[in-house]
Amino acid sequence: MTVPILQATALAALNGIRHAFFTREGGVSSGIYASLNSGIGSQDLADNVTENRARMAAAVGVAPDRLLTAYQIHSPRVVRVDEPWTTDGRPRADAMVTKLPGLALGISTADCGPVLFADADARVIGAAHAGWRGAVSGVIEATIAAMEAIGADRRRMVAALGPTISQSNYEVGPELVEQFVAADAANAQFFIAAERAGHARFDLPGYIMQRLRRAGVATVEDLGRCTYAEPERFYSFRRTTHRGETDYGRHVNAIALSG
Repeated sequence: MTVPILQATALAALNGIRHAFFTREGGVSSGIYASLNSGIGSQDLADNVTENRARMAAAVGVAPDRLLTAYQIHSPRVVRVDEPWTTDGRPRADAMVTKLPGLALGISTADCGPVLFADADARVIGAAHAGWRGAVSGVIEATIAAMEAIGADRRRMVAALGPTISQSNYEVGPELVEQFVAADAANAQFFIAAERAGHARFDLPGYIMQRLRRAGVATVEDLGRCTYAEPERFYSFRRTTHRGETDYGRHVNAIALSG
């Protein structure tokens, strides 16, 4: 079965690079996990998750055990991938870089920002999980630096932001606003007043894109899709919380070097 994918125009134009922002469509899971749930940590049936991940791996041209995801901890920690790991051996990190073909770097999301990177000339790729904690603590810049350490150049890089919760659906408390504005007064531009007194709505995609541009990445692209607003296409942790559901599915967003 062909699994539906979303792609960034700028990444799709690169030779030797395969990538996919997967939706929730095209898998075997059912119920709240319907249908392409990749969440190893979810309460979905393990066999279903394994089959779903195998379908994703095939879509980006790698073997099932070559689709790698880390144990994400909302940090700026980046790992260099020199060989595949087992599920039990997953590193605790929120970004990965590699120059090895035949490995797909996968980021698991359900509202946070998945950022895929490539320098096609250097044949170096990266992937970062950018929730607000990771973004404000520097996961984007750390990923770029780790890619440059193995031969990439940010002046040639392409970076694409996949489906992420949008500002209109992301209400936050005053403590988050205070933290961001304390870090940089200009960050106030990413917040607008919410209906609830003292609360605001945060533009996570806009903030991520600004960090990418300020870091000097040559080409940046935002797919402009909201995980919360499209329940038939995407999983959303926040939507699940609002509905009082017991668990939620996870997407994978993956990039690989072919050849």
